[in-house]
Amino acid sequence: MRCALLTFAALLLTVPAARADYAVLRSGQRLHITGYERDGEMVRLQIEGGSVEVSAADLVAVEPEDFFPAPLVAAPTGPFGKIIRDAAKKNGVDEALVSSVIAAESNFNPRAVSRKQALGLMQLMPQTAARFSVSNAFDPTQNVDAGAHYLRELLERYNGDLTLALAAYNAGPKSVEQYGGVPPFAETHAYVRRVERNLADRKKKAAKTDSID
Repeated sequence: MRCALLTFAALLLTVPAARADYAVLRSGQRLHITGYERDGEMVRLQIEGGSVEVSAADLVAVEPEDFFPAPLVAAPTGPFGKIIRDAAKKNGVDEALVSSVIAAESNFNPRAVSRKQALGLMQLMPQTAARFSVSNAFDPTQNVDAGAHYLRELLERYNGDLTLALAAYNAGPKSVEQYGGVPPFAETHAYVRRVERNLADRKKKAAKTDSID
């Protein structure tokens, strides 16, 4: 660990600025950044709307954002359309919401694995998959059914508050309770905005289609 930190510190000294996605701080917080540069014993992190400075000793790593390439055909009209509709109906959640979460989580890649070992279309953590008796998290039917079930639980837990449910899906219910709302993590705020924007777009398109019909 000490060797890794020394290597990272050396990188900061030799590279004045670099493209990055997440700065991991010793406190455990992850900040979404567009770049960084060393200034003495401090590191200036470029974030949306400005910059922040942290001690170089508190910056543990810079990690790339998880990126999953989309399959050739995406849901809900693609190969996962029926799976999404069936899971949404079975668990009493909006199928557009399920699709929007999948889009944000895995970009409809059923084999997606994140750095945190979240798996499949709805990026189930191993403990979540086990709780919903998922034997194969890469199986789209099992994965989406468990993810939709979990979404319903979170919506019920937060009395239908979609923003809090999405924040909990991303950062965990404990974080939402700890901070009394959406946790102050750039990743979580960006995730919630991305899903809600995707959901709104899907509903607009559906409304246009219904009006044409």
